[in-house]
Amino acid sequence: MKHLLMGLLVCLGTASALAQTHTDKERAEDIARHRAMAAAHERAAACLASTRDEKVCLAELQAACKGLAIGKYCGMRHVH
Repeated sequence: MKHLLMGLLVCLGTASALAQTHTDKERAEDIARHRAMAAAHERAAACLASTRDEKVCLAELQAACKGLAIGKYCGMRHVH
């Protein structure tokens, strides 16, 4: 039974990977989106490294990421 379940999970994972293929245009859009998210996070890191208030830095990150990524922290959450 355990082997059957593992086989099913492998098949589902493979099917999921195949269903997620992107066109060249979609891939380029994903690349641009990741670069924009990285730039927003780099600006947030620089803001946090400065003497500016953390709330201000996070508000700027949220504004930069609006419509760009899932979640209010631009697709990235910390452990704290």
